[in-house]
Amino acid sequence: MTREAPANDVDETQLEVGKPKGWAAGIPGVAVSLKRGVEQMGAARTVKTLRLLNQRDGFDCPGCAWPEPREVDGEHRKLAEFCENGAKAVAEEATKRRVGREFFAEHSIQDLAEKTDFWLGQQGRITEPFVLREGASHYEPISWDDAFTLVADELRALQDPNEAIFYTSGRTSNEAAFLYQLLVRSYGTNNLPDCSNMCHESSGAALAATTGIGKGSVTLADIHKADLIVVVGQNPGTNHPRMLSALEEAKGNGAKIMAVNPLPEAGLMRFKNPQNVRGVIGKGTPLADEFAQIRLGGDLALFQAIGHLLLKWEQETPGTIVDRAFVESSTEGFEDYAEHLREIDWTEVGTATGLPRAQIERLARMIATSRRTIYCWAMGLTQHKHAVQTISEVANLALVRGMIGEPGAGLCPVRGHSNVQGDRTMGIWEKMPESFMDSLDEEFGIEVPREHGYDTVAAIRAMRDGKGKVFFAVGGNFASATPDTELTEKALKSCSLTAHVSTKLNRSHVVPGETALILPTLGRTERDTQAGGEQFVTVEDSMSQVHTSRGRLTPASEHLLSEVAIICHLAEALFGPGHAVPWRDFHADYDLVRDRIARVVPGCHDYNARVREPDGFVLPNAPRDSRQFNGTANGKANFTVSELEYPKVPEGRLLLQTIRSHDQYNTTIYGLSDRYRGIEDARRVVLVSPDDLVSLGLADGAMVDLVSEWRDGDRRAPGFRVVSYPTARGCAAAYFPEANALVPLDSVADKSNTPVSKAIVVRLEPLHSTP
Repeated sequence: MTREAPANDVDETQLEVGKPKGWAAGIPGVAVSLKRGVEQMGAARTVKTLRLLNQRDGFDCPGCAWPEPREVDGEHRKLAEFCENGAKAVAEEATKRRVGREFFAEHSIQDLAEKTDFWLGQQGRITEPFVLREGASHYEPISWDDAFTLVADELRALQDPNEAIFYTSGRTSNEAAFLYQLLVRSYGTNNLPDCSNMCHESSGAALAATTGIGKGSVTLADIHKADLIVVVGQNPGTNHPRMLSALEEAKGNGAKIMAVNPLPEAGLMRFKNPQNVRGVIGKGTPLADEFAQIRLGGDLALFQAIGHLLLKWEQETPGTIVDRAFVESSTEGFEDYAEHLREIDWTEVGTATGLPRAQIERLARMIATSRRTIYCWAMGLTQHKHAVQTISEVANLALVRGMIGEPGAGLCPVRGHSNVQGDRTMGIWEKMPESFMDSLDEEFGIEVPREHGYDTVAAIRAMRDGKGKVFFAVGGNFASATPDTELTEKALKSCSLTAHVSTKLNRSHVVPGETALILPTLGRTERDTQAGGEQFVTVEDSMSQVHTSRGRLTPASEHLLSEVAIICHLAEALFGPGHAVPWRDFHADYDLVRDRIARVVPGCHDYNARVREPDGFVLPNAPRDSRQFNGTANGKANFTVSELEYPKVPEGRLLLQTIRSHDQYNTTIYGLSDRYRGIEDARRVVLVSPDDLVSLGLADGAMVDLVSEWRDGDRRAPGFRVVSYPTARGCAAAYFPEANALVPLDSVADKSNTPVSKAIVVRLEPLHSTP
């Protein structure tokens, strides 16, 4: 039975603001999970899906990439191996609401364009392919064969394959990702932008240069063994809630936790684990032993100051701080690093960080005395102009203390989307190494292009400039996920064709090219049956563990195709029956895809056998496995010297960061309750410190336009309500995607080209009246 979705968007003038919470999860998390599940799926379907979520015989969470416990580490999965936001993600995908031809007959493209992301997402699962033809006002049904022919004809009509752009979301399986990049490269381009470009590209760039591999060097078991866990620029209570259970276990084993963030995040203060008595009826577990409320963009200064103190204390008591044996045998550049930090301007450090020197010294002492330290970070570090330098500075601290490749120690970039790391492993990157391209050529008897393609920012520029003419996306919500919203939407509309492989409606569907396609696909929760029988797919988590995911639900519609099937059908339409790649065989039996992955992708030998082990397998990682750094040019881990850099903000302006609500994941809006921050029934809010409200002459609750200032002019996001909030002085926060309109396309991180979404210079322009 189809359930009715909300008829209208919520009235944000009904905003309620309460006191921010001092703890996360607990009984409310359980209650919300069940409530959302029953609303979207019904009671029986909720029980059926949640009991399979993140279990060995079930499906991988379509939300975050946090890993599951492994038997080989002596750890066991819980009966409920999921969090509140994971349950919401499943409810969104397994909803009984449907979007069919009656819906599109009722709603014109103009009507849909006026709806919010929340409203669009709440309408339900798309049931069949739809096309918006040039000049038409409504989407209409189209057969799969006609849809594939339409895309293939558009691609063949281009003068140059590089006029096509192929985007990928992090939820794509390893099998689909491998086939997608194979299709794109067989076609003749490396234009493979993906969501990593907007999130953890800075981590990859920094780690590849310092340790030789653009991934973290720890396992979940290491988290539990650590003496000190440094959590920087991250909000695990909302973005990776299962991480709180790992932090709780580490605390129980004696670990200390250092939280560095402009916002006080409830999950890092105290965790009420709903799976134990203390979390249900007790006070829960205090987590952060030290909370450093840093100013936005001040992390580079902080880590340099800590490095300066470590080196100073080593000089005073030689052999007590620096792991000399490790530094001398396994690293390069230490002397230059030490010389650079010999002197430091503490006044400038104070200006950049907003932290007192005494607290910085306490933080440094925690690092100096810890025997096993893990550094965790997320987009609070990666989306700054100097992000790569900052993450390199984090690596410097780990190298000084020899905290890589030891149990309970290492570097841990916490990835967002569930298979974003697997996508990159499988070749979704615009500049894959030559060795990968050679392997593709040899395995398939083809010749793939070597010229680097467009990343996300370059793709938007290409569409804007008329150089990108066809845009094809597997998953994601490109229009809402990317920066400079008005410019990006105009760029998409300038294309001759936009096509989106999707499960549900989103903003990208309502900013179409001259012709637009919506190609509905199976979700993670759904049974995937092909000519070769029932199939499963594989994914890679944030800590390089590859495992299976098998949907169990009946598909939302008989007209849905899997991502693998869509890619293979498109390839057959594009290349014809004589192509060197056996697309039809791959579509029928995913084991055949995994056999090819095993021969092409490093570390994936015996893929089919190893992934069928109870917990799958872990990809090799030389820094973690053997303290080897053979991925760098010199075969050593490299210290990095960076000039001190931080954002400078003019008088009367604030530095804005974009954040998630607790009721969303990436651009998917589950609801309008940011429970931990005390904000209900609204999204167009801006969080400002009480001191800044006084200096700016603004009242709590005032209505303002947010105006970002950049060298090419101002950008405006209208109609935000000011909320007095305990953020760092001089800093503000607003939700994305609403605030993405303020991020200039050309404001990007050095070396990684990631949009700078965490350091936007803004002014708050009061409106004449408030509701």
